[in-house]
Amino acid sequence: MRHLWSFLAGLVVAPVTWVLVTLGQDGSAGTVDRWVEIGTSNTANLIEPAVYLAVGGIVFGLLGTLRISPLGPLVAGLLLITPYVGLFVAPFRVRERIPADWEFLGDPLPLRLPVQNGTLFLIGLLLLMATFSGQRWRRWPRPAPVVPPPAEATTQDLPVTEWPPPQSAERDTEPLSLGYPDPDDTPTEPLPRRTSGTSPWSAPPGGLPRQDDARN
Repeated sequence: MRHLWSFLAGLVVAPVTWVLVTLGQDGSAGTVDRWVEIGTSNTANLIEPAVYLAVGGIVFGLLGTLRISPLGPLVAGLLLITPYVGLFVAPFRVRERIPADWEFLGDPLPLRLPVQNGTLFLIGLLLLMATFSGQRWRRWPRPAPVVPPPAEATTQDLPVTEWPPPQSAERDTEPLSLGYPDPDDTPTEPLPRRTSGTSPWSAPPGGLPRQDDARN
């Protein structure tokens, strides 16, 4: 399908480029010749022919540089070089076949001008050269389809007996401590109880004999 559209574009671009180049060249040449004749210049007179040439260059550039089917540039190039090539075979017959009395928006349209000065031949060759690019015959590479990430596995409906056991909230970790040693669980001996009426200093603790008793 893209070859068909490119072919139709080539059929349209060839005559449009011919007309625009003719208007631009004739307007530019006539303006400059008028400046030389009157001895002064006014650059505003060049705006109209410059616009024709700019539009023709854009149309020609789009067909020759865009990566479309090369069938369009091939057809347009052959159509544009044919009149100039015909001058080698039958120059007078070819020149008479080209209309010379056409007008465009009230301006004369000398279609013979770009053929005789070789402009159409140059443009046609440029379009033909654009068809020798191998990449133009290939399709644009399509971007790889974006594969969505796999969805997270959802828990399937399982019977009550097949549900995984709940994890224990208790952890086998040691309790927090402040760095003090563990208390000794060994029971200590109770201190001797003091009898009534005696002074704690009257006898040594633990039932030891007093010093006075040892002297006796």
